[in-house]
Amino acid sequence: MGEPDNAVPEIYVQPGEAHLATEPVLFRTVLGSCVGVIFLAPRRGIGALCHPMLPEFPKKLKGQMSWEQSCRYVDFTIRDMAQRFDELGVPRRDVQIKLFGGGDVLLMTGGSMRPTVGRLNCEAAIRVLEEEGLDVVASSLGGTSGLRIQVHTGTGEVLLHRLR
Repeated sequence: MGEPDNAVPEIYVQPGEAHLATEPVLFRTVLGSCVGVIFLAPRRGIGALCHPMLPEFPKKLKGQMSWEQSCRYVDFTIRDMAQRFDELGVPRRDVQIKLFGGGDVLLMTGGSMRPTVGRLNCEAAIRVLEEEGLDVVASSLGGTSGLRIQVHTGTGEVLLHRLR
């Protein structure tokens, strides 16, 4: 993405991780049933990518998990990142959210009518973002294939590739 002097650092975001950058970076990740929640404050040059794996933080474990362990949960990581943007002085109305993933990529047998992890992750993300007053400006959720995404926090550009 540009010549070497225009290059930005690249960060691969693993499942269960969340990264915030106050300088332009290129975040990369691969999503299956996980959701990728991108936070962008274009005027401030701040961006983040959260890669939670499970919909809801288990209330019975409150206070028993590290921050790193807690970032595995959609509801925790969205609220935590929203608070971090608040602490940086970014009004919520200036935060753009882009939401990806939540696919049904795990083979289900037995005709179960239970919601899949992917669907539960999508529902949790949409609900918590709404509760936090954050607007989704772009999304690609669900489906049966994984996604490879990369986001340039300096431009807000997201490149998406569907995996077979």
